[in-house]
Order: sequence, then C-alpha cells, then structure tokens
Amino acid sequence: MFKGVHLRVLPGDKLMFGVVRFEPHSIVPTHQHPHEQIGIVLEGELELWIKEDRRTLREGDVYLIPSNVPHGAETKNTICLVLDAFHPLRDEYVKLFQ
Repeated sequence: MFKGVHLRVLPGDKLMFGVVRFEPHSIVPTHQHPHEQIGIVLEGELELWIKEDRRTLREGDVYLIPSNVPHGAETKNTICLVLDAFHPLRDEYVKLFQ
C-alpha cells in the first residue's frame, strides 16, 4: 500500500476484513473513500486522524470512519497491527489479491 504498510484482505460477499501491519514510522496519508470502515488495534500504537480529530490508539482501541470522511494514520516507534472491516467491499484491494 505505502512504504512500511502491509495489507492482507478477506473479502466476503458484502463485507471485507483487512489486516494491516504498520512498520515503525509508517504513514497512510489523508484520504477518503465511499466505504464505511470500522477497526480495532490488535497490537502496538497508532496515531489516527478522522477529519480534525487526532488520537493515539493502543491495543484494544476501536474506531469508526464514516464513508467519504477524510482520515489517515501513522506510527511512531512501534509496529502496529490493525483489523479493519469495510462495507461495501473495496474492489481495488480485492483485485490486488486475486
């Protein structure tokens, strides 16, 4: 996806899981998409911004990103593992793993 950001996906018919591994000092720049996204930090620490709201999330913290809302993320000194769910499917991600 981006330097230091690794993705695996598990698509269903209408819902998709994505497992994202962030290496230290990795950035997903601000972006938006029509998909609703909900996630949980499984390991490590992640700085996440949704619109102007910027928070540091740790293991067990959850988040919801409504469709078409600008957001992004970065890690500092730690590896971070995140589980995301998307609705509807992100076809561009599904195509990467076919």
